[in-house]
Formats: sequence, structure tokens, C-alpha cells
Amino acid sequence: MKFWKILRRLLDEIFPDWQDEFISYKDLKQQLKLIYPIENLVADDNIERSSKRPRLRDDNRTDESKEVTQEMKFFVKLLEREIKKFNCFFMDKEEEYVIRFKMLKEDVAEAKDSREELMKVGRKLVDFHGEMILLENYSALNYTGLLKILKKYDKRSGDLIRLPFIRKVLHEPFFRTELVNKLAKECEIMIYRIFSRNEKLGPPEYTDDAAAVEETEKLEVPEELEEIKCMENMYLRLTISALRTLKEIRSGSSTLDIFSLPPINQ
Repeated sequence: MKFWKILRRLLDEIFPDWQDEFISYKDLKQQLKLIYPIENLVADDNIERSSKRPRLRDDNRTDESKEVTQEMKFFVKLLEREIKKFNCFFMDKEEEYVIRFKMLKEDVAEAKDSREELMKVGRKLVDFHGEMILLENYSALNYTGLLKILKKYDKRSGDLIRLPFIRKVLHEPFFRTELVNKLAKECEIMIYRIFSRNEKLGPPEYTDDAAAVEETEKLEVPEELEEIKCMENMYLRLTISALRTLKEIRSGSSTLDIFSLPPINQ
């Protein structure tokens, strides 16, 4: 299935409120059609040269097939606008999640003596965790869209910008999901502790991220958690759907290279 159709389905089903914040893939493809194909430029150049007398010196001739046109420049500007859009949305959400997680930790501390109140906070944490996973998928989907549209641009224009452009993208805020990932892992541990009631409540303190990853990987969903109705909540279903779709996109990708996202394991 074409990337745009997969993305369109995903936006309609999972990210209806975020649609305007995703890559404008269809608009970029429309702009791409305005760029004169490189093979046509080369063919026209060969016809023109064959109708003329051969030149004794042609070393300094400008290669028309590599000329950067106004349409190409505008396409790159559109990409840069998209990157700015991704960054603004991602950073706003990241800041929001940091504040909300701090407030949820305070709610856990206040509710520790009431099972009913603790369960309410636990449900909020489950929803919050789902939102953070969706934001990580937002980053991955937009990155994948950039890879694909840049490959099409390189092929059509002959102006090979994909690799240098993606090198810059790797340092953009929307791609740097370390903080959100760290919050999600701490949230997972808090959820486990709330519903298992076998651990001291409150977020764990780590000297490094490796310790957080190690403890999170050891967690098993307690039986009591399976009985919580909120585990069938909207964010859980949406997260699972988003992960499946992202796996579908990656498994069928023809743009695999050193900048591709790693495949999702079963």
C-alpha cells in the first residue's frame, strides 16, 4: 500500500486532532510534479547538442540536468516549513507532558492512602502513557515521510539532497525523543507499582537511562491490571494500531538505508 494511503488511514483513525501537524505528504507530491524530470532534461539536452556542430572545448559548460530550478528551491522551502511545524508541535507536547507527569506524581503521593483514589490516578497514568507513545509514533511517521518524499525528489530532479538533508533532521527536536521515552518508561514503572501494590509508590530515581530500561524490561503485567477496565481505553487501542501501521510502512519500505528507522520486532 502506498505511504500516503497508509498515512491517510492512520490520521483518520488515530490522529484526527493532530492531522494538520503531520507531514503534508500529498501537497509535497503535488509540488514535486512541477519539477521537470531529470531524464527529460537530459534527453532534451542531447537532442539540442546533436543538432549543433561539436564543440572543441566543452569542459566549462553548465550541466542543465543539475541546474537548481525555482521549483526545486520552493520544494526545499516547503520541506523546511514542515520541519519547523514538526518541531513546534513536538516541543509544545513535550513541555506539556513534563508538566503533566509532575502533576500526576503529586497526585500519586496524595492518593497513596486511598485505594479508590489511587486507581483513578492509575487510570490517568495509563492514558498519559498512551499519549506519549503516540507522540513517539508522530516523530517516527513524519521522519519516514521525509525519507520517502526526499527519495522521490532525488530521483525526479537529480539534485541529490536526501542524505545531507536527513543528517540535519537527525538533530531536529522532533526526532530527538529521548526525553519522552524516558518519561514513558518512568510512567510504566509507576503504573506497575500502583496496580501491583508490591512496591513503594513514586517514580524511581536513576543515575542513568540504562537502569531505567533494565528495570522496565523486567516488568510483567500483574493479574489485577488485566481486570482494570481502563486498560481497554482509547489510547491503548490507538497505540497498538499506530505501531502495527508503522510496522507495515517499514516492512514494505523501499527506502532502507543507514538513515532508516530500525524494524519493529515482534
